[in-house]
Amino acid sequence: MHKGKDYIGVGVTFYCHDGTGRFVMGKRSVNARDEHGMWDLGGGGVEFGESAEDAVRREILEEYGAEMRACEFLGYMDVHREQAGAPTHWISLAFKVLVDPTQIHNAEPDKCDEVRWFTLNDLPDDIHSQLPQFLERFMGMLS
Repeated sequence: MHKGKDYIGVGVTFYCHDGTGRFVMGKRSVNARDEHGMWDLGGGGVEFGESAEDAVRREILEEYGAEMRACEFLGYMDVHREQAGAPTHWISLAFKVLVDPTQIHNAEPDKCDEVRWFTLNDLPDDIHSQLPQFLERFMGMLS
């Protein structure tokens, strides 16, 4: 049985910002599950017995090597898409997380080619398919 394919998966998405209008994204490598070469916010699955906020804390440490300073729940997104030819369904719990920018680095070089800071006015062209939905839904809460 696979989360998101055989049953609805529960995941977290996090918008890590530095408090000055910048936020961090990673460029997905060929070893990432999908959407290789696309810039994406951080995220991952919630493990059995883990709180959503603990999942955010764990994933930020795994992906960016940083600890949360503050965490705000933004809401959720129903994510329906196709992965490797199969339909998937995830409930993604979205968070806005303040981090110390000096701690941020690529802590998963096998899954991520690069980590970089952006602003909402300076997005790259090659973004993950779910980022527009995230921005449309939560834009008013990100500044």
